Amino acid sequence: MTHPERKLAKRFDMSGRCAEFTDIVYSGESGTWEKLNETQRRRMPDPPEYKVFFGDIHGHSNLSDGGPTPDQYYIGLRDNAGLDFGALSDHDHGGVGKPELWKDGKWELIQKKAAEYYEPDRFTTLLAYERDSYPFYNNLVVYYRYGEGEMLRGVRDGEMTRAELRAWLSRDDIILVPHDTNVLNYSADFLAMEPEDMVSLIQIYGRDSSCAEYMGDPLSRGADLEGGHWQDALKRGARMGCIACSDDHGGRGGIDIGEKPFPRGIAGITAVWAKENTREAVFDALKKRRCYGFMGGRMTVDFRISGHYMGEEITVDDDPEIYYNVTADAPVANVTLVKNCRDYISVKSSEQLIYDYRQETEADCYYLRVKLTDGRQAWTSPIWVSRS
Repeated sequence: MTHPERKLAKRFDMSGRCAEFTDIVYSGESGTWEKLNETQRRRMPDPPEYKVFFGDIHGHSNLSDGGPTPDQYYIGLRDNAGLDFGALSDHDHGGVGKPELWKDGKWELIQKKAAEYYEPDRFTTLLAYERDSYPFYNNLVVYYRYGEGEMLRGVRDGEMTRAELRAWLSRDDIILVPHDTNVLNYSADFLAMEPEDMVSLIQIYGRDSSCAEYMGDPLSRGADLEGGHWQDALKRGARMGCIACSDDHGGRGGIDIGEKPFPRGIAGITAVWAKENTREAVFDALKKRRCYGFMGGRMTVDFRISGHYMGEEITVDDDPEIYYNVTADAPVANVTLVKNCRDYISVKSSEQLIYDYRQETEADCYYLRVKLTDGRQAWTSPIWVSRS
């Protein structure tokens, strides 16, 4: 990409318009297409240094308002859904009319079962629970780095002060993830909060809830509230990645429910790029936002900019090289590169390398939205790019 006036004419470019590519096209030699393809392949990055692992980390048992026992829940994720990791996230209130999670040995049992079903390199469990946290995040799942920990009890159960929120956000050993942020009964308002109040991950999709990418999203169900969406937070400067979960209550976590109409029966799955399938590696991938969420089945989305992975905040010396590669259990309909919360480039190819010439903000925010031909979608955590 050396044409001296290319940035006067274009905001972005493809690897196929490099000088070498043009010279081959106009060479008149045989075997031109093979040479052209090889020219583009050489510019693609090496395979990722991480492995992708799939999990469902939001669901409930009979310790609160779910149907399965903790054993049935974990066995379902591991053996029926075939997932690599999972978390049981029962409500801290223990289910309306039932003892709270800190009573009757419930929290101790949850920790015991997380330890019992943890098999490194086969199935990883994360210790978790769901905490009512009015007024900032009505539905907030707490994930622990380790297999044991104290529940977050504040000034008043079911509520949260700003001081408590910021103290918990500063901890390295927990992650706070809200869901249904755009639904009236459970909403969060990112237009009212300060950036320091915002979490590092959001559940963008849930099987029995809504899609919280942007106002008016066709996948949203029920009420849709301005201020409750992922893009609302990103526009405010939040460094927020995304996951997807089933929010299962019936022992079918990670599994699509065929009898329900699309998209209500489609499971929510979280994928992480990690070195290994261990509790520390999975937790660290989530903490660093090296993760993405998708709807059902299996989707592998490799999204990198100038060699850096989703979730990173980077500074580049040259034009960002935006790369993605999608493999899935259904054909790709299109992949949209979202830049600063607007659809920037949308293509049908499952692999692409794009050069972006224009810096628009101090740290431009890029993420992918992937759509398959059957309607399922995936969303990657963003990469924030500054230029030196």
